[in-house]
Amino acid sequence: MVQKAKILLVDDRPENLLALEAILSALDQTLVRASSGEEALKALLTDDFAVILLDVQMPGMDGFETAAHIKRRERTRDIPIIFLTAINHGPHHTFRGYAAGAVDYISKPFDPWVLRAKVSVFVELYMKNCKLREQAALLRLQLEGDGHTGGGHEKEPAGLLAELSARLAAVEEQAEALSKQLDDESADAAAVATAAHLERKLTGLRRALDALEPGTGGGTGVLPAQN
Repeated sequence: MVQKAKILLVDDRPENLLALEAILSALDQTLVRASSGEEALKALLTDDFAVILLDVQMPGMDGFETAAHIKRRERTRDIPIIFLTAINHGPHHTFRGYAAGAVDYISKPFDPWVLRAKVSVFVELYMKNCKLREQAALLRLQLEGDGHTGGGHEKEPAGLLAELSARLAAVEEQAEALSKQLDDESADAAAVATAAHLERKLTGLRRALDALEPGTGGGTGVLPAQN
């Protein structure tokens, strides 16, 4: 059974959370509610999330402050944040959202289909990244086992390496599409930089896989841990 991704919904108004759940229920993922920035930060201490939908205007800790805390934590700094706001904002307000680490900034009322499509991209990337980490762990164990047994199972690691490389190629394609989408929808440098960060992580994994290919001198190497 494929494990579902978790999506964190942060809004101080219950009716807004209910509306978000109705829109995103079609994605068939696990939706987690948080009615404040503090509650969201507590949820992020124990669970991993594919994406965060964060209301900007909340009493106490607002969305900008909540995002700042999220980005300061090593565990959560790479989780995509989509800001939702009912404020009639100008360019300065939008820039503040991207500067706080958001990958997108959507004004209410928003098109349900557009929001669902945007969230689905990040969910898909998250799921593929999870599969990559699992495959990397299996490959690492396989390579370590071959090192102890004298390399008697050369075909199995080679097949696993090929499968992992194919999975990575799929994620690389998704990341490239995401970069183009963000670049098309917003010229803001912060949004483009977020997608570029993901691509750099994928590049690092690709280099590690290439180093494990036969004839590269890294056939007994171990993949580095990916955040």
